[in-house]
Amino acid sequence: MKLLQFIPIKLTMLLVLGILTGYYLDTGIIGPIILTLLSLTVLGYLFFSKKVTNAFTFGGVTAITTLFIGVMIIGVAQPKNYADHYSNQHTSEIGEWKLKVTEVLKSSTFSNRFIADVVALNTKKVSGKIILSQAIDSTQKSLEVDDELVVLTHKTEITHPLNPHQFNYKDYLEKQGIYDQLKLNNQNTLVLENPKKTLFGATATLRNNIRTSLQKAGFGENEFGIIQALFLGQRNDITDATYTAYKNAGAVHILAVSGLHIGILLLFLQFLLRPMEMLPKGKTLKLITIVILLWGFALLAGLSASVVRAVTMFSFVAYALYLNRPSNTFNILALSMFFILLVIDPMLLFHVGFQMSYAAVFAIVWIFPLLQKFWYPKNWLVNKVWQLLSVSIAAQIGVLPISLFYFHQFPGLFFISNLLIIPFLGFILGLGIIVIALVVIDFAPEELITVYNYIIGLMNGIIDWVAQQEAFIFWNIPFDPVQVILTYAFLIALIWVLNSFTFRRLSIALFCVIAIQFWSIYQLYQTKNIEELLVAHQTKNTIIMHRSGPHLTVFTQDSITSKNLVEDYAVGEHITTHSFKPLSNAYAIDGRKLTISDSLGISLKTIDSLDYMVLTQSPKINLERLLDSLNPKILIADGSNYRSYIQRWETTCLQKNIPFHYTGTKGAFKLKLE
Repeated sequence: MKLLQFIPIKLTMLLVLGILTGYYLDTGIIGPIILTLLSLTVLGYLFFSKKVTNAFTFGGVTAITTLFIGVMIIGVAQPKNYADHYSNQHTSEIGEWKLKVTEVLKSSTFSNRFIADVVALNTKKVSGKIILSQAIDSTQKSLEVDDELVVLTHKTEITHPLNPHQFNYKDYLEKQGIYDQLKLNNQNTLVLENPKKTLFGATATLRNNIRTSLQKAGFGENEFGIIQALFLGQRNDITDATYTAYKNAGAVHILAVSGLHIGILLLFLQFLLRPMEMLPKGKTLKLITIVILLWGFALLAGLSASVVRAVTMFSFVAYALYLNRPSNTFNILALSMFFILLVIDPMLLFHVGFQMSYAAVFAIVWIFPLLQKFWYPKNWLVNKVWQLLSVSIAAQIGVLPISLFYFHQFPGLFFISNLLIIPFLGFILGLGIIVIALVVIDFAPEELITVYNYIIGLMNGIIDWVAQQEAFIFWNIPFDPVQVILTYAFLIALIWVLNSFTFRRLSIALFCVIAIQFWSIYQLYQTKNIEELLVAHQTKNTIIMHRSGPHLTVFTQDSITSKNLVEDYAVGEHITTHSFKPLSNAYAIDGRKLTISDSLGISLKTIDSLDYMVLTQSPKINLERLLDSLNPKILIADGSNYRSYIQRWETTCLQKNIPFHYTGTKGAFKLKLE
């Protein structure tokens, strides 16, 4: 099937290209708007002109216009580009912030976290979203959606990760239009009475009422967390162990109210409402009813970005089923993506869930028919198992490059999880809706609650068993953006070959394989020729890493707490082996001397000169005398030191004109070695 023959697919690809161009070039708003208006004017002239227009010319102008629209909408979608955004206002160190809570996030160990709209700053009306961090305090009531408050404080910029290849939370939030955070406490926060209610607040209240009813019903802790995730879109009560098990089993998509759930719900409604087709204009009435019910479920689940995306996509899929023309499926999917990016939010393009949802659905629509051609069992049961397995394989092929890029692991037994759970997920969701409805009206039989609790527990047990087969989980797989592009190019070429074999298509597939191999060889060459020293940042611990080609030596006294940091760095830098060694007081690497001064201090008699000094564990030293005696090229302080010491040391180094590097603000200290 020649996908590029479909006009919606061409336009969607151009829109995506425009969004990427506008985002990474940071083109702003004014320029793209002018260019878009000019191109629309030319396009309108060509369309309405009585003169015969060359098809190539009209197509070219249409392509350029779509590209400019993509550049424009990404500029419009970024809050910082607006003059009334709070970040563009001149503010004092401490401002008076008026806020309205819009979303409750998962709490950390020490604080509750929320997203709020900024209504006013220093009595001036402004716009923007901001993170609120509220210390967990038994005397302070946690905030809820729709709460309005006034806070006297200063904003804190969300920082970049302090160590290489760690999760970039700042970048993640920026792609949601959030740039700063406010820290709340009893002294600086006033919660206003009688806040204005919104639709989001009403649905949040409904979810809280359902949650309270479920808690009273007596479900188990793990089962309660899963039920919330399945029906309310809330994963806050899922334990870390349960979430890790689902992730390792390749079934984490079950926990997110997104494409899978909405798709199953769509099929369930298609079956349930089939009698409506016998009515006059019944098919149209059925379509309208299904779309309304899907959006009602989205409203109950909180209208999160993932839910809105999934319901929008499957609303278009419902229309495709209504037309009953399979050849239009690709068109409908492309149109749904075009609509979501153009009308709802172009920033969704950068969300992992958006990318994986469309990759999975496109792969299922494209690859599933090919797998069915290879084998079509006559036995009904075997055929159904093969269909389910084919869908799972197709979806996994579609999301594999994205999954490796973001998560660097591959669950080898994903098909077992899906084979054992997905066939019954429709039943689990359907029965769950009935159970929740009965629980809310306090009419649920205890036996029904016990049975449903057992079913959810059984599902958790199956997932946990699959996750325990660690030999089939492939961890820490390095995968970069170039590999993502080359792998998708190979998969597309391979599907073309399997769909219709020609020498040209085979040549393209083989060329992609060669390109992947060349890139891997280039990475190995680059890795072998790199040597560097890195002083990492970690609270209450000192970590010094010496990289020599593909091997990493980690010097630390606590290898357990440093494991994740080291693995992130090793995966990002294509390190194949690493080892842990205890810290020493002095190192000589590549002719350069590095000394560590810890809480025991340092003996000046043993040192004649040095290049770098690392201060750890808040040593009680006379820094001025130390600097005068040794005159290091740079002084480095890691995250194991007291903040008060850091400020004093920085002042001393400034007076002595010696560079000072604190990993808590500047990030890990990296030194390239020859």
